Amino acid sequence: MKKLIGPFTQILPLTGLALKGALRDDDLQVIPQGGVLVENGLILAVDDFESLHKANPSVQIQEITGDHVLLPGFVDCHTHICFAGTRAKDYAMRIQGKTYLEIAKAGGGIWDSVTQTRAADEETLTQLLFQRAERHLAEGVTTIEVKSGYGLETQSELKQLRAIAKAAKETKAGLVSTCLAAHMVPRDFSGTQAEYLSYVFHDLLPVIKNENLTNRIDIFIEESAFDAENALIYLNRAKQMGFDITVHADQFTTSGSVVAVKVGAVSADHLEASKNAEIKLLANSDTVAVVLPGASLGLGMQYSPARKLLDAGACLAIASDWNPGSAPMGDLLMQAAVMSAAEKLNTAEVFAGLTYRAAKALNLHDRGILASGMRADMQAYPCNDYREILYQQGKLKPLIIY
Repeated sequence: MKKLIGPFTQILPLTGLALKGALRDDDLQVIPQGGVLVENGLILAVDDFESLHKANPSVQIQEITGDHVLLPGFVDCHTHICFAGTRAKDYAMRIQGKTYLEIAKAGGGIWDSVTQTRAADEETLTQLLFQRAERHLAEGVTTIEVKSGYGLETQSELKQLRAIAKAAKETKAGLVSTCLAAHMVPRDFSGTQAEYLSYVFHDLLPVIKNENLTNRIDIFIEESAFDAENALIYLNRAKQMGFDITVHADQFTTSGSVVAVKVGAVSADHLEASKNAEIKLLANSDTVAVVLPGASLGLGMQYSPARKLLDAGACLAIASDWNPGSAPMGDLLMQAAVMSAAEKLNTAEVFAGLTYRAAKALNLHDRGILASGMRADMQAYPCNDYREILYQQGKLKPLIIY
C-alpha cells in the first residue's frame, strides 16, 4: 500500500552528488516541507509534500509533526560487532602508555577476543550481535557490515558467520557479512602465513560458498598480520572463487592499499599511514577509501588523511570500525563529526561518506540516497536545520527511523 510520509521541515535526498572527490555544501539539494511517497519498502517519489498529496489524493498519510530533517539511513561499511567478551583491560593499559605489542604479550590484543569469542556459543553471539545492531539502528545506521575474524579456525569462523546470518533475520537493520579469517595467524596454528592462508582457502572458503554465508573476503595486511605478497596470492584466489575483496590497509605501515588496488578490491579500509603515493593510487582507482575515525580515537593516533584523499579525487567513505579492542565506542555519527572538525570535511562530504559512498564500499546500489526506486532506508532528526546534526557532534540522535 502506498504511503505518503511528511511533511519534513527539510529533506536532504543527497541526489546529484559526485561519487568521487571533494564536494561543496552548495551542492546539497534541500527540499523544504518535503514528503516521501513509499510502497513496499521502496521510494516512489521525493518532493514537496503538498504536491505529492495533490497528485495522490487518496494515499495513506503518515503525518510528521514538529521540526524534522530527513536523511538517508547511514551505512556503516566496516565493523567487527560479532564478538564476545571485553577488552577493557587493553584500554586501561593503552592509556597508561603501553604499546600494542606490550598489550599483546600481556595476554591482550586480538587473540584475547579470539579466545572469548571461541568460548561463546552461536546463540550467545547472535544475541550479542543483535543488541549491538539494534543500538546502531537506533542511532540512524540502517545498514551494517559485520566481519568474522575472532574465530581463526574453520568451525569458529563458521559459527560467527552463521550468527551474523541469524541476527540478520531478527533485526530491521540490513547486515552484510564479511569473512575476516585472515585477521592474524592464530597462536595455535603451527605453520607459516602462507600455510594458514592455504588452510583458510581450502577448508573454510568452500563451506562459506556452499552455505552462502558471505560474498566478501577481507585480510589484515600489516607487520603483525599478513604481508603483501601472501595477501595478494590469497585475495586473487578468493576473487577467482567469485568473492568481493576488501582490505585492512595502511593502518600502521603502507603496502595494503597497493594490494587493494592491484586486486581490484571494492574498498581499502583504515589508511592512517597512507602517504601521497598511496593517496594518489587510491584516487586513480575504483577502490573506495574507507576511513575509520573510531580507531584513531580508540588508539590515540592520527586520523586517516581524509581531506587529502578527497582533494586527490578518491571516493571516501566513513565507517566506525566498532570492535572490542581499538574502537569500542561504535558511535558512527559522533566519530564522523569529530573527525570532520580535525580533517576539515564539510557537511556534504560527511553525509556522502556515511551514505551513498559507504554503500558503494559494500557494492550496494539500492540505498544511500532518497530517490525513486531506492530502498526507503531513512532517518529523521528533531531539528529545523540540517547543519545542527554535525554541529551537535553526535549528541543529536534521530527520533524517526525507517
